Amino acid sequence: MRFALCALTLAALPAAGQVQYRIDMTQPQHHQATVTARFPAAQPGHFEFQLPDWRTGRYQLLPLADGLRRVEVTDAGGRPLEVTKVARSRWRVTLPEATDVSVRYQLYANELGDRTRHIDDSHAYLDASATFVYNADLRDQPVSVFLSVPERWRSVSGMASPEPHRFTAANYDVLVDSPIETGLHSSQRFRQEGREYEAVFWGEGNYDERQIAEDLQKLVAEGGRLWGGYPFERYLFMIHATGGASGATEHLNSTVIQRPRYRFHKRKDYVGFLSLTAHEFIHTWNVKAYRPRGLVPYDYQGENYTRLLWLAEGATSYFQKQLLLPAGLISVEEFLEDLAGRIERSEARPGRQVQSVAEASFDNWIATGGDYARNHSVNIYSEGYLASLSLDLEMIRRSEARHSFRDLHRYLYEHHRLPLGFDEQDVLTGLKEITGEDFSGWWQQTIDTPFEPDFDAMLTQLGLERVPQQQPDRAELGLELKEERGLARVTHVRRDGPAWRAGLTTADCLVAIDGMRLRPDQWQDRLGEMAVGRPVVLTLFRRDRLIELKVTPTSTPADALKLRPLAGASTAQRRAFEAWAGVAWPAEPAR
Repeated sequence: MRFALCALTLAALPAAGQVQYRIDMTQPQHHQATVTARFPAAQPGHFEFQLPDWRTGRYQLLPLADGLRRVEVTDAGGRPLEVTKVARSRWRVTLPEATDVSVRYQLYANELGDRTRHIDDSHAYLDASATFVYNADLRDQPVSVFLSVPERWRSVSGMASPEPHRFTAANYDVLVDSPIETGLHSSQRFRQEGREYEAVFWGEGNYDERQIAEDLQKLVAEGGRLWGGYPFERYLFMIHATGGASGATEHLNSTVIQRPRYRFHKRKDYVGFLSLTAHEFIHTWNVKAYRPRGLVPYDYQGENYTRLLWLAEGATSYFQKQLLLPAGLISVEEFLEDLAGRIERSEARPGRQVQSVAEASFDNWIATGGDYARNHSVNIYSEGYLASLSLDLEMIRRSEARHSFRDLHRYLYEHHRLPLGFDEQDVLTGLKEITGEDFSGWWQQTIDTPFEPDFDAMLTQLGLERVPQQQPDRAELGLELKEERGLARVTHVRRDGPAWRAGLTTADCLVAIDGMRLRPDQWQDRLGEMAVGRPVVLTLFRRDRLIELKVTPTSTPADALKLRPLAGASTAQRRAFEAWAGVAWPAEPAR
């Protein structure tokens, strides 16, 4: 395999104060590379270097340092220095005299879905937090990155690129927030309001590059209108069509979007892709331009605590459809369908009665998900969306539709841009300046304590209503099953639901209903045959012992929730809708 080599190498003397990195794709087919970091003018005594313990955009500690092996250190003359690992992601060298220090190590990169590092024979995606070690005293120094990659590969990043396969950044923080994508790509470029954009595609799939570029152009224009300006001059979309990995991560002036390769073409899939892309693009302002003070500056070696993570993530989820709708990328019907789904999921999650969105923000570093979390916790994305909705509607109500949640985010962008950040009091001050109203009581009731939204009141304020059910309610037990070795294994039991009250728990394996064998693929049909209020006997294995439990089904709506405009909505309701959605009041559908 032939490699394209950057003309400059680490053998050259580093620029004054500059930290230099080089990565050689030694065995891409085995997900391996060799990384060399050169730190200038280290002083005598202990010299330490470390790899971050988490990556930005994912607020949980990760075992990133486990991907490093064969760590070697040399001085300016190439003489080896003894290195000792002193913590999970930190190494120490004792220097007898001042010298440049070179650190060389083998990197294993096969964590595509984590969006930390991935190398194969077609590309490499490199998030610096999982790739490049740093010295805390040199964190603010300029950085250069050089790549040795196979021929025909192209390297891109949000960083400046003075020549192919070479990037420069003002400091390590910029490097961490500017991942590198190198490999065999196709791309689409466009300009919008004097700014340069590029969408780079890796992996085959059923996507239409030109259509995506056209829609991204509409999307980015709407972002500038919402915030009144842009915090960048150039932006890069890195789009991965994968064999299964999905998700996305925001960065300073770039984002990586991952979708299964055949999840672009159908309308629902494409809207999902656009929504995910909008979410990450919004983060260019909300998080990357302004964020909670507990995340300023980032501490890469430990938890960064804040009770406002819901405002960083949940508000971003809230705005994603509010970018797509005015941009003409989704319809009002699709906009309302998304809200209806969120209402349904919230009403089915008992955790909203236990944990506040502020508590969930602080505890996100230890959140694990699963059955217990659904029953006793809330999610900063979904619950943060609902807290944002509630605050938006409260601002609209108190200001008689003159102000909305958008104004609060413009305020934070204008008054609390990095390196300032903001705290709870700053947000309350902003709300007071925008609306003239004190929101501290609302904050205590909605943010600091568990919050159960009055969805019907919210819908009425917006001139909306639930579409009446067309089918009679169906029976439900409040549990979820998964096929495992031919048995129906319980994966979730909703707190205080019928199955919960009967004593079922996760890991129980259902084998029969009323004495008749239950096959996993029959579950929905058998559930549909149950009658509300008529007890059934479930036979199940628990700790390998066969037991029976009697459960009485309750009722649940048979139809998915749908929303529609109210017939004869008032002027105030229409104004509230338009302030909320950013588009004109929709025509009323025939009833």
